[in-house]
Amino acid sequence: MQDLTMEAIAAELGTSRSSVSRLLKSARESGLVDIQIKSPLDQATAVAEALHHRFGVVAHVVPVPDQTSDVDRLERVALSAARTITPYVDSNMVIGVAWGSTLSAVSRSLVPKATHNSVVVQLNGAANTRTTGIEYASEILRRFGHAYTAAIQQFPVPAFFDDPATKRALWRERSTKRVLELQASMDLVVFGVGSRDARVPSHVYSGGYLEPADQASLDRDHVVGDVATVFYREDGSSTDIVLNARGTGPDLATIRRAPRRVCVVAGEAKVVGVRGALAAGLATDLILDEGTARALLAS
Repeated sequence: MQDLTMEAIAAELGTSRSSVSRLLKSARESGLVDIQIKSPLDQATAVAEALHHRFGVVAHVVPVPDQTSDVDRLERVALSAARTITPYVDSNMVIGVAWGSTLSAVSRSLVPKATHNSVVVQLNGAANTRTTGIEYASEILRRFGHAYTAAIQQFPVPAFFDDPATKRALWRERSTKRVLELQASMDLVVFGVGSRDARVPSHVYSGGYLEPADQASLDRDHVVGDVATVFYREDGSSTDIVLNARGTGPDLATIRRAPRRVCVVAGEAKVVGVRGALAAGLATDLILDEGTARALLAS
């Protein structure tokens, strides 16, 4: 119980190390000492139940050693997420998919499942002043579409407009309305949580989408994270956040209308962002590593 070595025990008892070894063997055989191995999976299950009771989500906790690098941690969570999502997918579904570092990792490990009359729809635009974003976002969508034999609906607009009036005008166009209507009828949404502090940077913060003035605006509005480039505060609110007026992601109410909403997260740096997403009611299912899960419960 005191975690002493055999040498220390022998010195304290005034006997030899071999005598201590025999005493311990006898104690195990008599049942006085019981050595148990607790599976990491059992611990993860207990943490998942605690998350369910506290936040009302179906939690899938991925056991990952604490010393694992953030890149490997993301890959392990993404692999588990890809396998967890597949049973949720069925025919005649509209599946909303965000783009980003997490969803890119998930898309590389998807388990094929044939469906019919299903559509994968892009949640938000991917273009910025440096790139159209089409190649990056479309590759994620292509993997989802290929895995589930689903049609793909891209959303070829910028991630952020320069002027909110431009967004309002384009949102009135019939071609854009068709995508927005698909988003409004989503059965399943899969997304990550964007965070400026993550060690594996969220693509929206590392890919040239935000200018210094945008970052300053997020600070003023007390933003802690985003889902599909829609920003929110720690309490889950998103009203009056200036940058949301220019963003092309679906509003949080649209996401909440989907019956199943899967949030995939890796890394403790995203705890505050996840807490905000949960406060906003964005997730029905939460897939995360055990360290992040414990940090979320402790927050």
